[in-house]
Amino acid sequence: MYEVEVKVPADPDLAAVRERLERGGGSDGEDEARRLEAERAGTVVQEDTYYDAPHRSFPETDEALRIRRESRPDADQTDAESRITYKGPLLDDESKSREEIETGVADGEKMDAVLTNLGFAPAATVRKEREHYTLERTVGDDGDRRAYTYTITLDAVDDVGEYVEVETDVEREADLEPAREGAYAVLESLALDPADQIRTSYLGLLLES
Repeated sequence: MYEVEVKVPADPDLAAVRERLERGGGSDGEDEARRLEAERAGTVVQEDTYYDAPHRSFPETDEALRIRRESRPDADQTDAESRITYKGPLLDDESKSREEIETGVADGEKMDAVLTNLGFAPAATVRKEREHYTLERTVGDDGDRRAYTYTITLDAVDDVGEYVEVETDVEREADLEPAREGAYAVLESLALDPADQIRTSYLGLLLES
């Protein structure tokens, strides 16, 4: 599985981007050909703990290992769902596309204990509130049209800032480029510039702050 992801700063802020989403896209919503029909999928709070490996440097190999704890904004953290995720190196120079392997774990604290006993050390925790929207987008010309399901995420990241992510998952490497172009088109429909994208992870941005 490959994750195709493009991230840009919220311009000028999340409130403005949210208004564009709810209006259907664009600075004035006037371009029918580029209108979005996104469905709101709810808001969650995520706490991502990233780990350093005992056998190699993840910053040098451009990899990441994390445990994510996710809950509703009004829920107790003890009710959080946990997942462990491995992210491989970036696959291109155009986006944040990577191989991603993820699975749920019944108990995030016990999974943390497994990793630490194996020599993996917690490096930092990134906390963010994420508002999700989903939409279907068809990409390509008449001879080769492909449909992708995109998630648009409005992120408020503690000590980092406000960002917009557009992402989708694909099974084949051949889908990476058309899926990325589709993500660019979604950003442009929201009056956001793909050229402003940031390929640094939230962990990297937090460590730089």
